[in-house]
Amino acid sequence: MKHTASVTLVLTAIWLANSGHYTALLLGFGVVSIALVVWIGHRMDVVDHESQPLHLTGKLPGYYLWLLKNIIASNIDVVRRAWVGPSAISPQFETVPADQKTDIGRVIYANSINLTPGTLSVEVGEDTILVHSLTREGMVSLKSGEMNRRVCGLEE
Repeated sequence: MKHTASVTLVLTAIWLANSGHYTALLLGFGVVSIALVVWIGHRMDVVDHESQPLHLTGKLPGYYLWLLKNIIASNIDVVRRAWVGPSAISPQFETVPADQKTDIGRVIYANSINLTPGTLSVEVGEDTILVHSLTREGMVSLKSGEMNRRVCGLEE
């Protein structure tokens, strides 16, 4: 039940933030739409701890700030390498360990890799992720395991 209530609150916040119009008619449409989506999700039995990971809520803001810092630094690095030219890149494929215990943890890790410019998750396995990196340094950074450890910290 708490997951259903959480989904309802999230959908309501998204509706209100994106609508910008608060007339009775549009608010009524919003209520009906949200109720229909929540009812369908509940009937399909897809509203659970994976679709609405409440246990991650407290730790996500800190992780997002750390990830944002890395995204900005990687952007600057990729732009610098684009200015220097082909001699500044060394593209490669390698697997990196994925120590996450849950599917949502592996998804967060793979998406975090994708959000960091210069790296791309190509294939997600049970305990590894195949990654394409624009540079050797980017791969070394991923293999150091800091991002892996931080995502594992979200799961605890």
